[in-house]
Amino acid sequence: MTQSHNPRWKRRPSGSNWGDFGDDDEIGRLNLMTAAKVRQAVGEVVEGLSFCLSLPLDLPGGRNGSRRPPAMFATGDPSAPNMNRALSADVAGASDIMCDDGVTLALQYSTQWDGLCHIGYEFDAGENGAKEIFYYNGWRAGEDIRPHGSGPEAGGARRLGIDKIAMARVQTRGVMIDLERHFGAVRRAIGFQELSEVMTAQDVRPEPGDIICLHTGYGRALVAMNGEPDRDRLREIGLELDGRDPALLEWITRSGLIGIAADNPTVETIRPSSGATKTTPLLPLHRHCLFKLGVLLGEYWWLTDLAEALAERNRSAFLLTAPPLRLPGAAGSPLTPIATI
Repeated sequence: MTQSHNPRWKRRPSGSNWGDFGDDDEIGRLNLMTAAKVRQAVGEVVEGLSFCLSLPLDLPGGRNGSRRPPAMFATGDPSAPNMNRALSADVAGASDIMCDDGVTLALQYSTQWDGLCHIGYEFDAGENGAKEIFYYNGWRAGEDIRPHGSGPEAGGARRLGIDKIAMARVQTRGVMIDLERHFGAVRRAIGFQELSEVMTAQDVRPEPGDIICLHTGYGRALVAMNGEPDRDRLREIGLELDGRDPALLEWITRSGLIGIAADNPTVETIRPSSGATKTTPLLPLHRHCLFKLGVLLGEYWWLTDLAEALAERNRSAFLLTAPPLRLPGAAGSPLTPIATI
């Protein structure tokens, strides 16, 4: 359907939902996270057991692409850093002791949400033969999404920033799909047929407004490496969604899911872009979810403990609380998701 009334574009990408939640929408399918949905999610809490779904934020360890591990530092003057520092003495001579520190952190180094401005594409939205860089719902590069730093073009994500996702609160029903339990700790692209096979075997029934969590075994192996990742070994494990399977993408569209989180680095399998063009993206699942539908993608989540607990109870659904940092202008964010069963 063409949304000709939108002031930023005349034509939306095929298969997208641009404009469905309003011209100025910045949270995509999180609009389906209604009060009724939250009440349904709370109803999944039976025992009151909670699980941390975040890796230590210094994992995977070492350099992660262009992202470096977090660097901690003490606040205050270097000659008097605020670590074990006495503040003031009271009349009895006792002192208050303070520790206060900071961190330089790549926001998508470890457990994270991709923001909706994380992936954009060149697209002729004006139907004038000129391709421009757009992000979800037609927000533009240079105008709405700018570089960080100083200067007239600076400012980060003025639209679609991760702070908009934080304000949406991200609390809904989570649903576990345990790919490792079904296929083992192997490397394999999972299309719709394979995913359907697992959901049927595990009686998993995602519903609109849910976030699915994919347990692949990658996180378990990564934690065992204790900050010294064996890249060759990691390339052999971690089941990944096949973003080039049209049936899988169509299922995501029809499902009403608001997010997909996995314990691996990219959720989807990355194939070399031999002979690829701008119409055959390297990350087709990212393009479909972030750019077209406004569906969140989470990477490097810690899902093993929760997956095992759910399997023991023949369950798959749980209450998921997973807001990112409210950091204005950011394209992604670390987080510590909490699951409660």
